[in-house]
Amino acid sequence: MTGYVDDVVIHYDRDLGPVLFEHYGVDTARRVAEQVPMDVLEIAAGTGIVTRHLRNFLAKDARLTGIDISDSMLDVARQKFQPGECVTFQNADATALPFADETFDAVVCQFGIMFFDRDKGFREVYRTLKPGGRYLFRVWDSERYNPFASVSFEVLKQYFPADTPQFLFDPVSCHQIDPLKEQLIQIGFDPIVISVQRHVYEIADVTAFARALVYTPVIFEIRDRGGVDPEDIVRELAEAFTKELGTCPMRYPMQAILFETEKPKP
Repeated sequence: MTGYVDDVVIHYDRDLGPVLFEHYGVDTARRVAEQVPMDVLEIAAGTGIVTRHLRNFLAKDARLTGIDISDSMLDVARQKFQPGECVTFQNADATALPFADETFDAVVCQFGIMFFDRDKGFREVYRTLKPGGRYLFRVWDSERYNPFASVSFEVLKQYFPADTPQFLFDPVSCHQIDPLKEQLIQIGFDPIVISVQRHVYEIADVTAFARALVYTPVIFEIRDRGGVDPEDIVRELAEAFTKELGTCPMRYPMQAILFETEKPKP
């Protein structure tokens, strides 16, 4: 059970995707394609937002594999591709990759490492990368720079002051750079380039964005606690965003951290 099922997947792909993931996905795909890799793995591919951009930028005969632990997410991802586009999706665990040693020229993971054991995940990437292969992953910076976490938490706290749902803090839980850098160094990655990237997205439909945040897996925390109509939270969250960031359209800020590294050649 990943939490990304049914209506959660629909809201994620349709209303969160364009705001939070598209811009960074295009940038990731461009960076990966610059080295003309022929075998590429995307970990935590989700609904295929980054996968679609990777396929657009990679050479036509490059082989692209996307993995995720949610079949519901992968079902949506598959719909974004035509037969013959040389894309393979499969359900797989990032901490136990079902691939041979030194299989890939590049591995990508956008906003996924906070959801699995990072040491095991990094070691699996290192094992499956060819010498000289590149690893690119992104994490969100702290809630201070990402209102989807900070504003949502304040609204949820109004409804559940004693037991506030925490899921929307999970995505911003890996913003400390040094621990991640040290893990990569200890495993053997070198060099490591780290950059902080800010972006602003103009949101026309604030309510749809707010609903998509409520209908992440946080919806299961809300339903478990009971006593509150999720749509009331949606309305309150949309109002909070509008009050803080304006409207017509709302200029929504976000900030991510990009790690680019390699498995050294012998």
